[in-house]
Amino acid sequence: MRLGEIELKTGAALAPMAGATDAAMRRLCAEYGAVCTVSEMVSAKALTMGDEKSVRLARGGGGDAPYGVQLFGAQPEVMAEAARILCAKRDFVPFDFLDINMGCPAPKITGSGAGSALLKDPALAGAVARAVREAVPEAIPVTVKLRIGWDAATLTGVEVAQRCAGAGIAMLTVHGRTRAEQYEPGIHPGEIAKIKAAVPIPVLANGDITSAEGAARLLAETGCDGVAVGRGAMGNPWLFREIAAVLAGQPVPEPPGLSERFAVLRRHIYSMCEEKGEWAAMQQARSHAGWYMRGLRGAARLRRECCALQTFEELEHLIERAWEMQGGTTP
Repeated sequence: MRLGEIELKTGAALAPMAGATDAAMRRLCAEYGAVCTVSEMVSAKALTMGDEKSVRLARGGGGDAPYGVQLFGAQPEVMAEAARILCAKRDFVPFDFLDINMGCPAPKITGSGAGSALLKDPALAGAVARAVREAVPEAIPVTVKLRIGWDAATLTGVEVAQRCAGAGIAMLTVHGRTRAEQYEPGIHPGEIAKIKAAVPIPVLANGDITSAEGAARLLAETGCDGVAVGRGAMGNPWLFREIAAVLAGQPVPEPPGLSERFAVLRRHIYSMCEEKGEWAAMQQARSHAGWYMRGLRGAARLRRECCALQTFEELEHLIERAWEMQGGTTP
């Protein structure tokens, strides 16, 4: 599969998630086989106002995989200007492609008309896509992440997808729920399939992928060109190598042992601390650490302890307790 002039490997992309897909997680997932990664969403308006925090969100790249910066906004001219700003900063903020957020369901995003609110106005969504595409060099692909619609009465995903394709968008990632459904109940593969059938560009299916078999099943149900994994990768970067194996017709690799799981957890959080400083990193590390504890003996207690982490040393002690609770000695 190609993203513009970029050749993507067989496997799954890492879907962008606010507060989760920072540089540390992107590099880790790329190491385990993510075919491309995308930043946390960056405010186009904030970029045009010179906000340095927004620039920092975009920095760090995606390891060895192609990396995209995701922008959100509802004004075509602001989105275009933000795209131009990022292109001018590519020596400082290297990236391979730009992504437009048309899927975020958070009220603070949709309240300004951005994210999945764009699905209520397909013409505006198309204008945003065209403005960004025309603002950047042709060699930089522009992609879009969207949902199937705003609600059950507003299933505009097909029309928005067609307008995006007509505007020169190189690839779509489709989350198989409406904005009203947030993240429950299950996704609607049939609606993703309709979008895939309606456009001539690559489409990635997204939503509820927690296993390699589930990824292969979603591809079969939708006819999509690939998949993008979001929440299923939390605390489980190994999922990418498993999906790559299944899609290549190979056996699923053995799941990680306890030593690998805890070693990757340490490395993941240490990388966050190096980049953000210990205090800031450990606030976010609480959630990441909790995800790594899923499925372990005493997981509920361990996750509660994760919520109180304040230092990397405390994480080390928690890993020691977790190891002992599994019946092992200190790793």
